[in-house]
Amino acid sequence: MKISTRGKQAPAEVDLTPMIDMTFNLIAFFMLLINFSQSEQNDRVTLPASELAKPAEIPEEFQVVVHVTNADTVEIGGNIVNLDSLRSHLSPELSLLQISGKTPADAYIVLRGHETVPGGKVQEIIKRFQDIGFERFALRAKEQIN
Repeated sequence: MKISTRGKQAPAEVDLTPMIDMTFNLIAFFMLLINFSQSEQNDRVTLPASELAKPAEIPEEFQVVVHVTNADTVEIGGNIVNLDSLRSHLSPELSLLQISGKTPADAYIVLRGHETVPGGKVQEIIKRFQDIGFERFALRAKEQIN
C-alpha cells in the first residue's frame, strides 16, 4: 500500500522572537526594581544591634555614606579617607551641592560604623563634617529582635 504525501503540510516552525523580547523586557524590569544601594554595603562593617533601630526616613538626594570599618579606617565612596584631608576628598560632593543651589547643611551624612568602633571615633568624624558645614547625620544600626 502506497502512502500519499500530497495532502501533508510542512511541520510548523515556532517563532521565538516574541518570547526572547519578553525575556529581555523582564530582565530590564527587574534591573530597575533592584535596590542598587551598594554604596551602603561594606564587608568590613558589621552594624551594631539596637532595640531602637528603625528604617531611616532620609531622602535619597544628597547623601554621603561614610563607613568606619573594623580596621579603624574611614571610607567614602570605596576610598580610604584621611580625616585631615576630608574637605579635599569631599570637593566633588560640595561642587554638586553648589551647582544645585544647596549648601552642605542640606545634605545628609550617613554613618555606618562597625560594632567595635568606639563612640569617640564617631564623634570625631561628626565634628570634622560639622567643621565643613554639614549638619544632618544619620547613624545606621541593625534592628535587634528579641
